Amino acid sequence: MQKIEHAVANQAGVNSVKVLFNASKVKTEYDDQLTSADTLKTAIEQLGYDVQNVKVKAI
Repeated sequence: MQKIEHAVANQAGVNSVKVLFNASKVKTEYDDQLTSADTLKTAIEQLGYDVQNVKVKAI
């Protein structure tokens, strides 16, 4: 859990990260001018975790 939080939080433009381990979800707020959902997905996959889908909501 902490590895995922750390990897995502260190990406440029990430404002907040919350790992919902029991629900198998990661929620984050980020600046889409500085990073993308695909970049965050790759950061998680590089840790050895599978990312099944990505949902993005505009705020």
